[in-house]
Amino acid sequence: MGLMKRLATWVFYGIGALAIAYLALYAYVAFTGRDFTPGDPIHIFRKPDAPEYS
Repeated sequence: MGLMKRLATWVFYGIGALAIAYLALYAYVAFTGRDFTPGDPIHIFRKPDAPEYS
């Protein structure tokens, strides 16, 4: 019974961590004002004058 309780606790912590990460991503997108559309590449740290390698 102790193992099941410990496993359930870690699963609960994992789901909570995923929820916090999702809210942090949502807050980042909301406060930076970027237009976030699924499927577009993410360019967070790219300089505008960087060379194009592809």
